[in-house]
Amino acid sequence: MSCPKCPTQRVFDPPRKVYRDFYHPQIVEVIHNVEIVNRHHCVPVPCHIVTYTVRDEFCPSPLTGAAEAQVLSKKKKAKRK
Repeated sequence: MSCPKCPTQRVFDPPRKVYRDFYHPQIVEVIHNVEIVNRHHCVPVPCHIVTYTVRDEFCPSPLTGAAEAQVLSKKKKAKRK
């Protein structure tokens, strides 16, 4: 409570600053230089090439060759008797 006969006094505090920040977009162009370098490399890749020769070979049948010679010799011997 205050005294009725005492006038009210005002005391001022020193002012304080209160900042209110507002941000507004500002366009700033940032230029990025890009250099594209095409590099070509020679890479060995195997390419298999097959060469071949064909040869015919005749194998003696069981009745030709040494076996036939034995049969013929037996027949000849039989004829001589």
